[in-house]
Amino acid sequence: MRRPRPALIATATATAAAALLLTPNGAVADPTPRPGAQPAPPVREGSGLSDPSDRAAAKAPESTTDRALTTPVTELTDGTGTAGGTRGYPREQVLTPDPENPADKSVKLGLTPYHAIAPKLNALQRLGDRVSVEVAGRSAGGHRLYLVTVTAPESTRQARAQERMRELIENAPSAAAKDPSVKRTYKTPVFFNNNIHGNEWEGTDAALKLIEKLATAQDRSTTDLLARNRVYFNITANPDGRIAGTRANANGFDLNRDFVTASQPEVRAMRQIAIDKQPAVMVDLHGYVNGTLIEPTTPPHGENYEYDLFLKNTYANALGMEAAVNGLGYTPAKDGVEPAQIPFRDQEEGWDDWPPIFTPQYMPFHGAVAAHTVEFPMAVNNDEYDDLPVAELRRRSSINVAIAGAAMRASLDYTQTHRTSLIADQIEVFRRSVTGAAQVPVSPETVPGVPGIGPEDVYTTDFPRAYVIPAGTKAQRSATAAARLVDHLLANDVQVRRATKDFRLGGKTYAKGSYVVDLRQPKRGMANVMLADGRDISDKVSVMYDISGWSLGRLWGATVDTVRTSKLAVPDRAVDAAANVGYVAPRGTLRLRLDDAREIAALNSLLADGVSVRRAADGSAVVPASARAKAVALAKKYDVAFDATKATGTTPLHRVRVAAAVTPGELFALREMNFDVVPVSTAILNAGFDWSKADVLFASAGLNHAGLNTAARAALDAFLAREGLVGRGATGAALNAATGLLALKPVEGNGDANGVVRVVNSSGGVTSGAPDHSFVYAPLWFTDLGPGVRVEQSYAAGNPLVSGHWRALEDGSGGPAQAAGRASVVSGPHAVLFGTEPLFRDHPKGQFPQVARALLTVS
Repeated sequence: MRRPRPALIATATATAAAALLLTPNGAVADPTPRPGAQPAPPVREGSGLSDPSDRAAAKAPESTTDRALTTPVTELTDGTGTAGGTRGYPREQVLTPDPENPADKSVKLGLTPYHAIAPKLNALQRLGDRVSVEVAGRSAGGHRLYLVTVTAPESTRQARAQERMRELIENAPSAAAKDPSVKRTYKTPVFFNNNIHGNEWEGTDAALKLIEKLATAQDRSTTDLLARNRVYFNITANPDGRIAGTRANANGFDLNRDFVTASQPEVRAMRQIAIDKQPAVMVDLHGYVNGTLIEPTTPPHGENYEYDLFLKNTYANALGMEAAVNGLGYTPAKDGVEPAQIPFRDQEEGWDDWPPIFTPQYMPFHGAVAAHTVEFPMAVNNDEYDDLPVAELRRRSSINVAIAGAAMRASLDYTQTHRTSLIADQIEVFRRSVTGAAQVPVSPETVPGVPGIGPEDVYTTDFPRAYVIPAGTKAQRSATAAARLVDHLLANDVQVRRATKDFRLGGKTYAKGSYVVDLRQPKRGMANVMLADGRDISDKVSVMYDISGWSLGRLWGATVDTVRTSKLAVPDRAVDAAANVGYVAPRGTLRLRLDDAREIAALNSLLADGVSVRRAADGSAVVPASARAKAVALAKKYDVAFDATKATGTTPLHRVRVAAAVTPGELFALREMNFDVVPVSTAILNAGFDWSKADVLFASAGLNHAGLNTAARAALDAFLAREGLVGRGATGAALNAATGLLALKPVEGNGDANGVVRVVNSSGGVTSGAPDHSFVYAPLWFTDLGPGVRVEQSYAAGNPLVSGHWRALEDGSGGPAQAAGRASVVSGPHAVLFGTEPLFRDHPKGQFPQVARALLTVS
């Protein structure tokens, strides 16, 4: 479930080898994609490939947690990979069973342990010709992700016809609306996503029961349903967490917060399902809120949706699910089950659909016109799992399975009854997008039958004509960051074009090789939700459920221009991957900029290999000519440029070993930058930690100086006296205060505040050349700076918040006005403190080098 606020709900990531081109950094390095990232044939139905289009991941620094993605396709798909074309249904295979694991946390609940899923799916396929099983990818922990399709049999010719219609709906929606075969024979795609939070188990078991029923039932209703629809089940989106009984996957990530970033393999698999299957209806099954919570949500509503179409279908389907759930007959007195609730109708705020980080809030950008979180009611995780008797846990789980099944069956009923209008509405979503039509604000007139629509529900956006990601050293802050951003957009099925000549647009001249994202395309909502600044919604609601700002255009380190001209005449061509920017100067000493996470990763690789690298006065790294061969390999691996330079490095750089008391997202980001990291915590230090294994401490979470025993405290204090601290947030500030490193006063802002903020960077070694925007989550700033404390970055004057939600507290403190002009990042001898959150959930990629530079500076 989304972790509800008590006051609001009381019941409640093989590197692609690329050709190296000897051209100047920032110029158009290559008009063709990298050889290692050539577009594969379209991989649609039946591919089994976890993410064929994620070239950004292919270029990213390899970590041990990413290596599962490089497993041969034959293993990932159990032999069902069909990149060469579309096959019919069923697509059956025999899955190799997993070893039995008695420690699987599902067992105690009487639910299906992960090791029993493959045998069950084998048995379900043997029941007839309706059930197909494919492996959509692997989890961070290496477990298979199973995608099951239930539909009436299709020949290869029929499956190809379905694919042609799917493509027509997306790419030629006006033609699709007039095509009688679409209305008559297109199978509505329905997607059920289960167990994305590993310790919210029951959706998996309900799905297996429903698949069996659909596989065997011979009644006319079922046969008609499967003749007219394809029903897709992600059996368990988080097998790591299912086995371990944890909300997060093996990397410690909440997968239902990762859809904008897609750092995790499970999310990339779900993303590809959304692209390939294009569901019109989807349900994401969670727990636990009593009574059963069924979206649609309270305000604010995602402003990039075609919300009128979305609300109409989501609310109507919610009513059907509510009736089905309540119809099971569970009562508060007898079973402890409260009646179902629909936040849009029953709550004022606190359960919003604003950020596209959640599954149902991401899916509409791929055509879903009804998408829901459903939270079944009876808690069986966390304390309940540990404290309740087994019999009571199993009673509760049985109720949850029944409720999840009722919600899925009701959604199938809604789909079957409204399949024509659902497809028409999906076509209309894409028609508005490709034609540049305006959104339709919700009102009782535009969405009849939905009660309580008011001005608080009206959210639309002003779509620009296009975005330009410029080429050239003067126009583009980071060619490496620009390439990563382009690849990420492409991986999300956003169409990107590349200029074949210089051009003018919006009164500005752009170089050949610049990228253009035309908003008149099927996935305009996806493009805009990622690239736009977003909106300051602090005055709209008192509190938000999760993050409220996320702009890749501001946070991912590339220069992105917004174009609002009405005409778009650019000499360009479509691309399937960003052009290679990896480059090594043919002679002389080399210079590596340190403005992007991949450049940091390349630097750390050089240092690990013992190369003598020095820092230049401008903050870049000076690499000796003797390391050219290593530079060539790294330019290919990380897609970074090594320019020729006559600069002489002023300071030697060394490999940094980081002791990290950090969040899982920060740990993942540090390893993404190729740092040598060992996790620490209060408990680990109390058990005895060998500080000779570390050169610097990065502390942001899980380390309390007062909670250390005498020996651990003395060892930490001695380490910090001779080495260095990089601290983030309240934890870092508290550790600084306890050890007396920097004289200052930390001021905590509103703990519920988050978003994209304007900042002013100094010319110091930590933030020089950094983007002029950053990200905050429970922001912090520093005042009363003592001798030797340097301001590396400040919040901008006025209102620094660009997008998100940041209010002052009731007493007037803690707001953006109080933070304006104040120091957000400070440094001094042996310490750097951040009041921003530059590694948040592995997301704000353009901010990562700030932390890296800090670690390299203080060690």
